[in-house]
Amino acid sequence: MFVMIADVSLKEGAEDDFKNWFSESNKVLSKFPGFVSRKFLKSADGSYRIVVEHESKESFIKMHNSPEHEKLHPQGHSFMSEPPQRKTYTVAAE
Repeated sequence: MFVMIADVSLKEGAEDDFKNWFSESNKVLSKFPGFVSRKFLKSADGSYRIVVEHESKESFIKMHNSPEHEKLHPQGHSFMSEPPQRKTYTVAAE
């Protein structure tokens, strides 16, 4: 299992539009082989995080480098006040 976690900062008033974009982009990205899940989270303190799970780092990279992702990526960034802060993980034990 490969997991990418990104902390995101949204522009003022952009949360609803971002949620709509996220839902629509999930319909496209979830079709990629190896896709497990993609979630948009909001903390009690108002901060946001995206969690993406793939079966492997390789399947994540294929999705991330796809024309579909290349089209969706700038749209998502247009709602952000700064670039996302990403970290990647592999599941060490289950």
